[in-house]
Amino acid sequence: MARRRFFVPEIRRGAAEITGGDAEHLVRVLRVEAGQRYELSDNTKVYLAQVETARKGLVSFQVIEEVDKKIIPIAVTLSAALFKFDHFEWMIEKATELGVATIRPFESIRSERGLAQAAAKRSSRWERIALEASQQSRRDHLPVVEKTVPMASVLQSEAKVRLLLDELPQARPILACLPGDLQAESSVEVLLGPEGGWTEEEHRSAVDRGWQPCSLGNTVLRAETAGIAALSIVIAAALSSVER
Repeated sequence: MARRRFFVPEIRRGAAEITGGDAEHLVRVLRVEAGQRYELSDNTKVYLAQVETARKGLVSFQVIEEVDKKIIPIAVTLSAALFKFDHFEWMIEKATELGVATIRPFESIRSERGLAQAAAKRSSRWERIALEASQQSRRDHLPVVEKTVPMASVLQSEAKVRLLLDELPQARPILACLPGDLQAESSVEVLLGPEGGWTEEEHRSAVDRGWQPCSLGNTVLRAETAGIAALSIVIAAALSSVER
């Protein structure tokens, strides 16, 4: 069984600490004890470490050695129009598990009124969801969950491959929109619309700026399902290009 992995604020002189409520969770729920070994990430490198102290409010570790990091063939950004927060937060969790590099929320014309303002108060919660999902999935690095921005800002992306998730029948299948050697590209960005879909103006603006309309099939998907499906396809394609 793979060791549990935890993120720590820093590793200094071969030592690290987890404090407060997180430490209490480790001791009371996960039954962490002195002498046990776990993997730690400081969001730069990954280490094998041993627990030195485990008590309420403090778990301290001593680093044993550095651990090899996973190969990440490409950085994928999910730019997602805001929709109902319970569904949006599920998407953040699953996107993190899949290996997304950045989650970029934005406000579109059909986003529910008030979501953008409310999203500003959710930043800490969303980062926490990403942290917990990163530990569960044993990621080497945390994804970046950005602040909510207008759609116009997202359209200015400089990603090498820019995919506009589209329900229109003329959109090409998403696999056909990906370059043959995806590994050669440094970044991919997926643009996900709100629950009500794109307006004609939004769609035209995205296409005019070089975004490729692409389809996930002939069924209508929930926004969060579409985002996760697209990420799964892009990341799987990138990993396949590494193996070839």
